[in-house]
Amino acid sequence: MNKPSTQQQYLIYTDMDGTLLDHNTYSFAPAQCTLKALHKNNTPVIPNTSKTCAELAAMRDDMALQTPFIVENGAAVYIPLGHFETQPPDTVIREQYWVKEFALPRMHWLNHLQTLKPQFSKLFKHFHTMTLAEIQSATGLSEQNAKLAQQREYGEPILWLDEAVSKEPFIKALQAKGAKPIQGGRFLHLSGESNKGQAMQWLTTIYQQATPDSQIISIALGDGQNDIAMLEAADIAVRIASPVNPLPHLNKATNVYTSNEQGPKGWAEAIEHIVFKQHQ
Repeated sequence: MNKPSTQQQYLIYTDMDGTLLDHNTYSFAPAQCTLKALHKNNTPVIPNTSKTCAELAAMRDDMALQTPFIVENGAAVYIPLGHFETQPPDTVIREQYWVKEFALPRMHWLNHLQTLKPQFSKLFKHFHTMTLAEIQSATGLSEQNAKLAQQREYGEPILWLDEAVSKEPFIKALQAKGAKPIQGGRFLHLSGESNKGQAMQWLTTIYQQATPDSQIISIALGDGQNDIAMLEAADIAVRIASPVNPLPHLNKATNVYTSNEQGPKGWAEAIEHIVFKQHQ
């Protein structure tokens, strides 16, 4: 008797701002039909973003996502309780989630930032010290969403106010303190060794262990420099065209798709091409 062929299971890891969400409007409407098709097809869509857990809670409801998600540039993975038959190793229970942490708490980095303010005080702002109005101005978020964005647990977004050339000494000073600053679409994200790729690989392993008879194929979609680790670690990397960012430069990825459309239109274009049209 022939052994049945291994079933393929796609895991779709997606950046949010500028990728699944429009850079200017934060709308995912152009990708809504594709999201519904993935849900019908039992293909998990897993946000992997710089956003906070608080931000994603409401957003996932809007998108009808019951999947795990990765917050603050790989700082932690949140898995809804019961999503897998058993609790994944090295996770803790926090409210309705199993949580795997990869990062130090936010206060660690706030203390380091405080020591740099005498030298760089007028050159940057960061979320902890910015008013809601300032965050709204910098992001285009509503007041409610700006409040959710402030509820960070791990890293800290920094708004650079000076020319790019003067940012280099600041970045080197942060690196000397053990930080790994990553430039996102709007902010310099301050964190440690954790990144989107590391968190994605851990969660993919958990999925593979839970479904040993399936061939897991990871697809990662992103538009910014903070997406590079995720894109390079995925089986299929999708670079989403952006109105503000150059395409991420990938050194390690071998299976790369670059969208023609921007933001959620490009997201839908890529997923339709990779997940649906190629296998019809």
